[in-house]
Amino acid sequence: MEKKKKKDLCIGVEFEHFAIDNESLETKTYHGKDGVGESLEEIGKMDSFMRFENDGYLLGLTADDFEISTEPAGQFEISISKKKSIKDLEKIYLDFMRKYLKVFKDKNQSLVAMGYHPNTSINDFKISPKKRYEFMFNYFKDKGTMAHNMMKGTSSVQVTIDYLNEKDFVNKYKAFTYLSPILYALFDNSYIFEKKPLETYAIRQEIWENTDLARSGVLEEAFLEDFSYEKYAEYILNNNTIFIDDEMGLRSTENKLFKEIFDPEKEGTSDIFHAISIVFPDVRLKRYIEIRMMDAVPYPLNFSIVTLIKALAYKSGNIEKILKEFKGVKFSDLDKARGEIRKKGINAKYYGKTILEWGKFLYDLAENSLDEDEKPYLKEFKKIIDEGKSPREKFKEIYEEKSLKDAVESEKINV
Repeated sequence: MEKKKKKDLCIGVEFEHFAIDNESLETKTYHGKDGVGESLEEIGKMDSFMRFENDGYLLGLTADDFEISTEPAGQFEISISKKKSIKDLEKIYLDFMRKYLKVFKDKNQSLVAMGYHPNTSINDFKISPKKRYEFMFNYFKDKGTMAHNMMKGTSSVQVTIDYLNEKDFVNKYKAFTYLSPILYALFDNSYIFEKKPLETYAIRQEIWENTDLARSGVLEEAFLEDFSYEKYAEYILNNNTIFIDDEMGLRSTENKLFKEIFDPEKEGTSDIFHAISIVFPDVRLKRYIEIRMMDAVPYPLNFSIVTLIKALAYKSGNIEKILKEFKGVKFSDLDKARGEIRKKGINAKYYGKTILEWGKFLYDLAENSLDEDEKPYLKEFKKIIDEGKSPREKFKEIYEEKSLKDAVESEKINV
């Protein structure tokens, strides 16, 4: 694993969005007239990009500071290259939106940041034309009951952090694993599920729990005293890679585990990268650590998330304070909390505190340790704490007092 120095630590982020029709509120898929694929082509003609194509379909664009890609349901994702400052990340995001949002507006569409489609069922459309998605879709048919909801229905904010060495990796991985149900609940932004209001909370958490037990949700090994690089590697080696791309082309691995097909004498880094990318724990290790629990939320709350994660991960003593608070926690404690969160949201209890109280604890850690120029980014997160309402609950209020259209309007990207 790559080692870094403290001065080199950076933070990256992926923001996913749904492109929706402004009148029907239905999600636009990759395919067809006015689809996301068409919009991607139009964006590709506006600047000099490196293009990623598959069988003649444009699936991604790469520039110096960001990449654009499409997820299985045509979710429109911008992945921003890692930077040291939140301000630099924000500038790239805002510049991007100010320049390219017009492509969607010209089609009477908007990009919305919600955890699940506002007015579309996953049965209403087919997946994007990317071979890996086809293999995954077929593989998941007999796995968890909500695996296809994961692929075709969800949208998220995913934050990446660096680590210095194995000890730093272990501490950060454990800390953010313990925080998993808290981050799911605080940034729950899914009130509509399959075109109907939800009575439960944190549907993203429930979806990942019911995707594929072998590769998604909370990694139980993180609760072991001797958790390490080796333990994580064993987790990868004991998982099915679903497909491989070798001299014989892209093909299914059927039910073979990675350890059965991996030859360290022959395989290159691309095979290892594929193996670590085809598992989906809440906290995922690549060359960096990926924090994956948060629903998509609109600007500027999305940057509150990035700032919170940065403060918790990098500011002196914060990881240690989190580990101290969760000393002795067991997987069973976390699992119990997940069940409570489904019923009570941020009012659920987890290891002695409500989720809202844990949110206050995390806010205080971040606010007390951030540099002055980055503290303002926490403002939107503080509103959640002060009002005691997750994004889902605020959406519900607008939905019930006004309409679905008004509620969705609050989730649109407007910069």
